[in-house]
Amino acid sequence: MYVFFLAYLDLLHHPPAPVFEMPLTWVDRLVGFQPWALAVYASLWIYVSLPAALAPGLKRLFSLGLHMGCMCGAGLLCYVFWPTAVPPSAVDWGQYPGYALLKGIDPGGNACPSLHVAAALYSALWLGRELRELGCSPAWFWANWLWSALIVFSTLATKQHVMYDVLAGAALAAVAALFSPGLWRVRRGGEGKGVQRNRDAGLARHAGD
Repeated sequence: MYVFFLAYLDLLHHPPAPVFEMPLTWVDRLVGFQPWALAVYASLWIYVSLPAALAPGLKRLFSLGLHMGCMCGAGLLCYVFWPTAVPPSAVDWGQYPGYALLKGIDPGGNACPSLHVAAALYSALWLGRELRELGCSPAWFWANWLWSALIVFSTLATKQHVMYDVLAGAALAAVAALFSPGLWRVRRGGEGKGVQRNRDAGLARHAGD
């Protein structure tokens, strides 16, 4: 993670090629600046840690970390060969202390694809799997996707990204998920135990009848 941020910031402040300014879409014009979105935007760092925290073992943890790292590495390669940035916003960032800090670190470069979006969606898939194996109620699944969706929305509402960045980030997450066999492999024991418990409960009800 430390090496990633060093590379990210170096590319951000020393782009190796002319920076392409990403065009706006009607979605970007529709979604105005939302000061509250900064808290959601920053919550990504908590959110992406949840799948790792719920990983049942080192093998799952390694698979998650490896593919997440490859996904971020692919994003960095995009920034090397095609540096991008969001258009300047009319917002006076000095009126918002938190935003002044954010814009001082990341003024809106390394835009496409949005690694914020890619990490949020990829983590949502992994977290959904973990919740399923734990036998959690549907409310937890809704909360998972709602949190992820709010993070994606926050990238637009903070004016850190535009819609094309979001779409590219979503595509990057989809490719990473496609090449993550551990994401789709059903773990024996977790769901199997749940099925066995349901069978036992059914047998007990029939015995009672």
